Amino acid sequence: MAKAGYTAVTGANVSLTASTAKSVLGIKSGSAFGLDLKKIWWGFTGTTPSEGTVLCELCYCTFATNSPGTNSTSLTTSPAQAYGRAITHGVTAARNWTAEPTVLTVLAEIPLTPAGGLLLYDSPLGDSPDCAPDQGFVLRFTSASSVSVRATMWFERC
Repeated sequence: MAKAGYTAVTGANVSLTASTAKSVLGIKSGSAFGLDLKKIWWGFTGTTPSEGTVLCELCYCTFATNSPGTNSTSLTTSPAQAYGRAITHGVTAARNWTAEPTVLTVLAEIPLTPAGGLLLYDSPLGDSPDCAPDQGFVLRFTSASSVSVRATMWFERC
């Protein structure tokens, strides 16, 4: 079966406020298909170890409220096709929510230092999370201090 893969990127720094959870990047599938999340990447702008840690969470999201574009910045250049046959992707993506989307279910979490903190994770073959139609994924961060983050998600329709 031919595949088509896409990326969604923040495209700009997203500022985190100390001790406040912030959904930084999210993708939502169309009504006729789900999404298979292949890779997640992010990096922080912090420069000193005294900035404390950032709780980094990958969340499954139903988008019952605050879908991409509602209380967030719609990404107009993202998703972008990375490989495969050119088809209309039907996915919405956004960054920098001002009110958290719901309902969020944490799939993975890791504390990471923002001083040079970077995560590149490629899902092992057969272990990539997928979502139902009209749902998706969100990267959410809670920082001990005010730093910024940039993030990327790679995904395929399923």
